[in-house]
Amino acid sequence: MTAHVFTFADLTFHAEATGALWIPDQRTLVVSDLHLGKSDRIARRTGTLIPPYENLETLNRLEAEINRLDPQQIVCLGDSFDDLLGVDALDEANQTTLLRLQAGRTWVWIEGNHDPGPVDLGGSHLSEMTIGAVAFRHIASDAVPEVSGHYHPKHGVPGMGRLRPCFVYDTQRLILPAFGAYTGGLKASDAAIRQLFSKQAITVLTGSRAVPVPLGLGQRQQGRGGRSG
Repeated sequence: MTAHVFTFADLTFHAEATGALWIPDQRTLVVSDLHLGKSDRIARRTGTLIPPYENLETLNRLEAEINRLDPQQIVCLGDSFDDLLGVDALDEANQTTLLRLQAGRTWVWIEGNHDPGPVDLGGSHLSEMTIGAVAFRHIASDAVPEVSGHYHPKHGVPGMGRLRPCFVYDTQRLILPAFGAYTGGLKASDAAIRQLFSKQAITVLTGSRAVPVPLGLGQRQQGRGGRSG
């Protein structure tokens, strides 16, 4: 098994090695911060051209998780697009892929700070939603228990190489890593993230397998990555 399994507010969660969250009893797959269209936004705003492959890579990764887990519901936890014009950056093949993935499933777009409005790509568009007692929203708030994204957390320990995208959780909050291909990150030990959690918080490093590591372990390790929420 490559996932880290834990109980959160009476729900069983699987923190997958890919960075997706699987809720088996609800047959729900949750991903955060796809940031589709990021290369297009960078080109529009700065003139810097980045190979525009992030949409294909991100959608291929998402499709692989859907094929593997066969969810009935998919929740995209905000910042699914780098901005609203990013929808226009999806070519016909990307749009066809999204429509195919949505077919026969409940698909929920949660609003993020990069994509605050609805997009015309099917599915439901909500500011937040609940499953059981747990709220699912883009940015962490004072209303717990909750699952959120936004911060793109990364963490690591000595001997494991570069910082990896990670989940961060305690008994009240869970923050997902960014699922998108062109996303930076913020160290999980940064005060912006650390202050949200208890001293018992756990990170789950992604990669070839999900590796649980106490948030307090490896805090002084230096790594690349800046804010990208």
